[in-house]
Amino acid sequence: MKLGSLEELFVSELKDLYSAENQIIKALPKMAKAVSSPDLRMAFQEHLEQTRGHVERLDQIFDKLGVSPRGKKCKAMEGLIEEGKEIMEEDAKPAVLDAALIGAAQRVEHYEMAGYGCVRTYARQLGHADAAELLQQTLDEEGETDKRLTDLAERNINAEAATMHA
Repeated sequence: MKLGSLEELFVSELKDLYSAENQIIKALPKMAKAVSSPDLRMAFQEHLEQTRGHVERLDQIFDKLGVSPRGKKCKAMEGLIEEGKEIMEEDAKPAVLDAALIGAAQRVEHYEMAGYGCVRTYARQLGHADAAELLQQTLDEEGETDKRLTDLAERNINAEAATMHA
């Protein structure tokens, strides 16, 4: 894809996020199934529903731009998800696995927050106010999920994992 303008970069990055979100939709049910903490399982399940909403928002933006969301594979998300799969294949005690999967999920959230922050800024610069507002909503939700995961880790999961001995 040619990147000769900020508009082309904006569309390219939106396609990257669209691919990333769809990969997350496939990964989250596996992560939810792998954890032992009911609170963490619920957080993953709720974020799955939220992620479907993120895709719907991106679809709205693509419709308004008159552009297809297809055509790009987010290799960064593919790698982050692969790391999460590797964690799930480890011979780990349940609380340690939960702590590890929180870390994997937060790496995903931070990647998404960086991406959404950039495209929101591009949208504002390009005069796409409606898109900027939708992207900000998603950015806010990604930040809330990150905070929720931190809270779960700090409140009980990491403490429980810390009591495990090899």
